[in-house]
Amino acid sequence: MWHRLLSTLVACAHLAVSQTDRTGWTVAVDSFQTGNEATNVLDGNTATIWHTQWTPVNVALPHNITIDMKKTYNVNGLTYLPRQDDYNNGNIGQHTIQVSLDGKTWTTTAIGTYIDDKSLKTTPWTTAQARYVRIVAQTEAGGRGPWTSAAEINILSTATYSKPPTSLGVWGMTLDFPIVPAAAAVLHDSGKVLMWSSYKPTDFGGGAGSGTTDTATYDPATGTVSQRIVTNTQHDMFCPGISLDASGRPFVTGGNDAAKLSIYDPNANSWIAGPNMQIQRGYQASATLSDGRIFTIGGSWSGGEGNKNGEVWSPATNTWTLLGGCPVAPMLTADARGVYRADNHGWLFGWKSGSVFQAGPSKAMNWYTTSGTGAQKAAGLRSTDADAMNGNAVMYDAANGKILTVGGAPNYQDNPATSNAFIISIGAPGTTASPVKIGSMANARAFHNSVVMPDGKVLVVGGESYPVPFSDDTSIFASELFNPATSSFTPANPISVARTYHSWALLLPDATIISGGGGLCGGCATNHPNAQIYSPAYLFNADGSKAARPVINSVSSANVVVGAKITITMNRAVTSFSLVRFGSATHSVNTDQRRIPLTPTVSGSTYTVTVPGDSGVALPGSWMLFAMDSAGVPSVAKTILIRSS
Repeated sequence: MWHRLLSTLVACAHLAVSQTDRTGWTVAVDSFQTGNEATNVLDGNTATIWHTQWTPVNVALPHNITIDMKKTYNVNGLTYLPRQDDYNNGNIGQHTIQVSLDGKTWTTTAIGTYIDDKSLKTTPWTTAQARYVRIVAQTEAGGRGPWTSAAEINILSTATYSKPPTSLGVWGMTLDFPIVPAAAAVLHDSGKVLMWSSYKPTDFGGGAGSGTTDTATYDPATGTVSQRIVTNTQHDMFCPGISLDASGRPFVTGGNDAAKLSIYDPNANSWIAGPNMQIQRGYQASATLSDGRIFTIGGSWSGGEGNKNGEVWSPATNTWTLLGGCPVAPMLTADARGVYRADNHGWLFGWKSGSVFQAGPSKAMNWYTTSGTGAQKAAGLRSTDADAMNGNAVMYDAANGKILTVGGAPNYQDNPATSNAFIISIGAPGTTASPVKIGSMANARAFHNSVVMPDGKVLVVGGESYPVPFSDDTSIFASELFNPATSSFTPANPISVARTYHSWALLLPDATIISGGGGLCGGCATNHPNAQIYSPAYLFNADGSKAARPVINSVSSANVVVGAKITITMNRAVTSFSLVRFGSATHSVNTDQRRIPLTPTVSGSTYTVTVPGDSGVALPGSWMLFAMDSAGVPSVAKTILIRSS
């Protein structure tokens, strides 16, 4: 039954989107230069521009332009074409886009920063009814002066509209970025989202050996997006392995510069060059271990093909050590393109006693141990599943060793994805895992992303039913929620933007989910330099209003060892707590996220929870501590650093 509901939601959200007829529209601005009037953005002539006043005096930023469409439309985006002449003065950088029915009450549909070039900028958003659309330009993209300019602005709309129910969650405003972000990590100290592309903001081709990476950082607290080009580590970080280390730092290996290691220090806001890996890699996976070391394996996309066996980085010595006993061969898929694709994107989970559980994407599962020269042991097949390249695996209940796997395809590309779903239970390292097939998703997917939430549910978003890199042809807009209580899937509201190859999704400390990226293919039509924020249903009351959230007033310590007790004071009664590890993601792989449910003891407004005593369960690093009330409404998280000793 819910499959029909999901189909209806998707159909309503993705009716034909087109540029709206601009006949009769008017435009108002805060400033214009004579000869460069605002009406030029509606004239259909890309050679004419609106430009703010520069003589006899410059008019200071911010600037605004408001379009009156003269009647109400179902608007779901706009396109902004910068000036197409020999100059770039006035290109819009940081901006806010708002809509209104009456020109008085405004709703923000998008914020962010545009790329400083002449390409057509498209900002999609969740459909809203409006007569007026306003762009507020806070900065000039190149910092050249206090100007704003535009050649053309078009509004996108759809014929019909049905407001999405909050009972299925809400996709909020769009975030525009000055890069196409193919990788991202949430920073533990601030909740900011660090993102990066390659040696160019919109392309990766030809970047091997470039030694540079374009990055952007979104700050949810201020709504601003900053940019930086990283050159000091001499590392093009496109297509890397990513882990968050024992102190919460993004740890980025290989990719276009296939031997490199770069570490981002949030406290110093700086990138640090680490030692080169023993084996060059790209598309490998990595995992933080129970003792704080980091293990990596696979990665034949760059640095040569085959024999990408395991190695481990030690924070004590800042060195890499090959693990001859950790061969990649047992985890290869039977990909049609051979080892170039067969050792990509491993589903790795750091576990007890320095072990790593490899849940996929090969149908064969394996254990790797990392002491001495390492060892490998088969953990059985993933039930009836085939190889599931570009599928997802999420440890939604680390205390009980529970892993959800969803989707994927037998080959990396050019074959149908599956809707398969399994729950894998793991115990002591080296023992056979116990996979159980559960009811399938409503949609077959690959290149999708899955995110565990504080309550243990998992949001599955995006992907393609027939995976082809740099294509949105078979995009899945429908979102789904896995419920661990029923081991089944239910619908969530659909996304507004295709999220396929090179997309990612991450849990934020306010219990929302950011989903972004896709593309990074130069001038292609599938570049998505943006993201959206999903507010799950637990943030709303039954009538659609925002739910009042419990507040964690204090914690006894934000820096604890495994097995420690944490005393928490609340502003009101709650019933449960959970720890969710901060996440990082690229190419549908997030080996950092995992959730630990916590049962408190209660004394008035004070609650005590105990961190699991095994650092293979409560991996060292930064975690988000959430409290939930009897209605399932979560608090904003407090950050807890868990140490292995």
